[in-house]
Amino acid sequence: MNLIIDVGNSFVKLAVFEQDSLMDKKIVPLQEFSEKNIAHIVSDVKIDACIVSSVANLEDNVLQTLTEKVSVLVLNQITPVPFKNLYATPQTLGIDRIALVSAATIQYPKIPVLVIDAGTCITYDFVNAHAEYLGGAISPGLNMRYKALHDYTDKLPLLEAEQPLRLTGHSTASSIHSGVVYGILNEIGGIVDNYQSKYPDLTIILTGGDANFLSKQLKSSIFANSNFLLEGLNSILQFNSHE
Repeated sequence: MNLIIDVGNSFVKLAVFEQDSLMDKKIVPLQEFSEKNIAHIVSDVKIDACIVSSVANLEDNVLQTLTEKVSVLVLNQITPVPFKNLYATPQTLGIDRIALVSAATIQYPKIPVLVIDAGTCITYDFVNAHAEYLGGAISPGLNMRYKALHDYTDKLPLLEAEQPLRLTGHSTASSIHSGVVYGILNEIGGIVDNYQSKYPDLTIILTGGDANFLSKQLKSSIFANSNFLLEGLNSILQFNSHE
């Protein structure tokens, strides 16, 4: 069994994989995460190896508890991965993007893949049919756009994300929903069309916290997978265990 720990800015995702199969997943608020969470999982299931992906700092006692129990791989920009990284500044490539490209390379070999991660930011990551990562794009995410409209104007309200009822907003609130949501949908659709014009056999994966919200109005040919990052971390762990 493999233990996957993905530490974000607000939450920690814990997943247990048996080979490629996701057996269990838990989400814990970052401020509530401690070595007790690790000890509980390790005592319940025989864990053979663990990978830690962290954009926030883990407390030393958590890592110590892990290393006392299992073999631990802490993901960084020099960890061996199953793709060739052609990014011009590989040391700046986010570890979440590294995990997503790893999942794309393993699950969709010998075909081009575009991974769209709709989270705090929207990231686009492209890997070609030769398992070469070429880069992508980064733009503001759904909630960031709502917040920007409020923070950088005097009178626009801060709204929660909501599916617009119509393209033409008939109030300030409905106009904001239309502008933000349709703006993102058309951004994604336009980028996908540009890639597909160059790579007709392109596979598109949508993941991230806002994937379900957005997927309802995107093309049916875009595959939504909320566990894609966890699957990518598991694939990196398996790749390194075979090194």
